Amino acid sequence: MISSLKQPTLTSNGHYIPRSRFLVPAPTRHLQFLLSANNGPNSIVSFSKPLHIVSPEPFSTSFKKSLKHEKEQSLITCKAYEAEKSEPISESPVAKSEAARRVKIGIYFATWWALNVIFNIYNKKVLNAFPFPWLTSTLSLAAGSLIMLISWALRIAETPKTDLDFWKTLFPVAVAHTIGHVAATVSMSKVAVSFTHIIKSGEPAFSVLVSRFILGETFPPSVYLSLIPIIGGCGLAALTELNFNMTGFMGAMISNLAFVFRNIFSKRGMKGKSVSGMNYYACLSMLSLLILTPFAIAIEGPFIWALGFKEALSQIGPQIIWWMAAQSVFYHLYNQVSYMSLDEISPLTFSIGNTMKRISVIVSSIIIFHTPVKPINALGAAIAILGTFLYSQVIC
Repeated sequence: MISSLKQPTLTSNGHYIPRSRFLVPAPTRHLQFLLSANNGPNSIVSFSKPLHIVSPEPFSTSFKKSLKHEKEQSLITCKAYEAEKSEPISESPVAKSEAARRVKIGIYFATWWALNVIFNIYNKKVLNAFPFPWLTSTLSLAAGSLIMLISWALRIAETPKTDLDFWKTLFPVAVAHTIGHVAATVSMSKVAVSFTHIIKSGEPAFSVLVSRFILGETFPPSVYLSLIPIIGGCGLAALTELNFNMTGFMGAMISNLAFVFRNIFSKRGMKGKSVSGMNYYACLSMLSLLILTPFAIAIEGPFIWALGFKEALSQIGPQIIWWMAAQSVFYHLYNQVSYMSLDEISPLTFSIGNTMKRISVIVSSIIIFHTPVKPINALGAAIAILGTFLYSQVIC
């Protein structure tokens, strides 16, 4: 049922004067708005700003004069104040949690990239003076394993609770990690650091192809189109590289493929596991060390290592020991941080972050090692990086 009543007009002293008619649902509920009169009875109320209504509170009164004939009813007081005087609206816990997660991922990525730059610089210095990539790779894994064992013993880090199923799940990840790690080190022992990372910027292409043809995932056409500049830029950079080496090129390509499988297997293996990303990578390093050590001994061997180290020591001096220790420690640290970020993101996003990281590595290595770069070679690198940016936009 609908009833009508006079619409009141607000005066400066807070009284209402009936003016026009409007419809309200029955039973009639009269609303009396009590406005603050801090500036006196002659203050002017502005209606150009939005009003915030606070929780109503009931009270009993009667209408005056024009509404005397109506029965005294229960009314509701609604206090209003202008927008500038309102308290800020608090964010929901979900929004705060998401913002904190994004900040944490950003810190992980920045730290990951900085540590990777330092590792690549020391790694290349070691390989220039001591060209034995299999031993260098083994030392990197050994240093990480030792660091984590000490951390667990001193209870700096929580010891992971693992079982046989965990290690079975980890084994294919360790195989892929070992292959990718050694292949990348072999590549950097043969070519410039910048060239290795330009080729490795094609990792998103491998990630999409593996996800599509092996995992059965589908992507929109824009994703496939974004791979064209990545592949084209890498190809142009390879064709115009001044110190091109097929072993170095193939090492980077094999590393791309191996690390894509490692990332996919890692994400699957970490699901449903109570092991953190840091401990997961520690276990991965130890298992990879067990896999790699016999191959390193068989391919290079202690006798060759002793001769090479003696020669490096005579040319560089004791500083070579610091270089080898630094590259080993920083390798573990940057990978540990990257796995901590993998707790929060997808394998494809991980590949994007890994590729964008290469920009800083390429630029810093060219500056530090005075790597000669032709304009056409730089153009190829720029196209590949641009393709990676486009890919990151369409994949998200």
